[in-house]
Amino acid sequence: MSDKKQDSNVSLEDIVSLAKRRGFVFQGSDIYGGLAGMYDFGPYGVELLNNLKQSWWRANVHHKENYVGLDSAMFKHPKVWDASGHTSGFSDPLAECKSCNTRIRVDKELEKVGETADEKMSEDQLNELFDKHRHEIACQKCGKKQFSKVRAFNLLVQSNLGDFTGDGSEPVYLPGEACQGIYLNFKNIVDSTRMKIPFGVAQINKAFRNEISPRNFLFRTREFEQADTQYFVSPNQNKEAYEAIKQDRWNWYLSIGINEAKLRWKQHDNLVFYAADAWDIEYEFPTLGFDEVEGFHDRTDYDLSQHKKFSGTDTTYTDQVKNEKYTPWVLETSMGLGRLFMAVLSDAYTVEDLGEGKTRTVLKFKPELAPVRYAVFPLLKNKPELVDKAREMYKQLSEKYVCEFDDNGNIGKRYRRQDEIGTPYCVVIDFDTLEDGTVTVRDRDTTEQKRVKIEDLLA
Repeated sequence: MSDKKQDSNVSLEDIVSLAKRRGFVFQGSDIYGGLAGMYDFGPYGVELLNNLKQSWWRANVHHKENYVGLDSAMFKHPKVWDASGHTSGFSDPLAECKSCNTRIRVDKELEKVGETADEKMSEDQLNELFDKHRHEIACQKCGKKQFSKVRAFNLLVQSNLGDFTGDGSEPVYLPGEACQGIYLNFKNIVDSTRMKIPFGVAQINKAFRNEISPRNFLFRTREFEQADTQYFVSPNQNKEAYEAIKQDRWNWYLSIGINEAKLRWKQHDNLVFYAADAWDIEYEFPTLGFDEVEGFHDRTDYDLSQHKKFSGTDTTYTDQVKNEKYTPWVLETSMGLGRLFMAVLSDAYTVEDLGEGKTRTVLKFKPELAPVRYAVFPLLKNKPELVDKAREMYKQLSEKYVCEFDDNGNIGKRYRRQDEIGTPYCVVIDFDTLEDGTVTVRDRDTTEQKRVKIEDLLA
């Protein structure tokens, strides 16, 4: 790492600005004025996101003997969401400004004044608590303190599909969470593979939520991806496995380069009725402070029991060794990939003081996560022999890594561009290359340069 002084006063605005300027993230439907809670991952953003997914998949499927992967359909039978409790209990408390009609999340506003709005509270209880603090809560848009009564706002996004579009008596929904497909396929996986309890299933899939007030960039959006694992264990055999899963996931964050000082555990005080325990890994985001990146839930046998009840299909497991039949318990990990993306981008974002009023902005990703691994430059763009050799070098490296060819501007400007997208190594082709077969390799973090033989670099 560089020994230059680093600026610790990075804000969320700095992250958002770089994300757009360097092609990581764009506002969705930007040319039409944007659509709240929707974002598009740009050329470098999609590479970083894919690298994060691949790292997660390797850690949770390829490197584990008793885990398998799944990619379930986005649309599911309407009764799935009845069984999971989403049609009746998947809601946020909402109030509306009587002056400008701006909606607010009541639980979030109550948090700001030191109150906790339990998700198990009824509308009457929420209104009673909200009424105590109305004089302290102002509309974020117009500043007035006149709000409607609190009401529950269901977060499921209703859609239409085939036969379910008739009279609306049985609507279909976009998934409110990605994990239900794993529960629906539990029996299929047991019947078609050699998986035996305990075993896990991993999945990366989309989820949609009718967020009242999407905010804070990728942190709270209406469309997002979740990376989930569901680990199935025999009843009451949850404690040891739960702790092992938590430690394994914590270690993964460190393995991808996250600063451990910016991570912490937070246990849930108020558990939903079916949960035995729940924890979050939180990251200290710029401006926002600590907030959840990944949740860990000991869900007991609720999910498989509910789907057995609503579908009429036997979701129990027959343990041939113990000669027992039971409904497995589920230990869940659920990570928002947008939040992970924000955490990794924020953690890598570094502003170095170079002295004399000059600074360098650099994204210090671990090399395997960086959107571009090698950038290849000809020293001069008007020398065909250097350009041809650089393109040959680019072609050879790009067979194994994501690479970029750049001959626009002077070398210093090209270095700065690559610093801001986090490219670990820049390879410069110069006249010595033509003579002795060596290139200059510049290290992103130290800015040190050294001559390397082409065959050594390719090896």
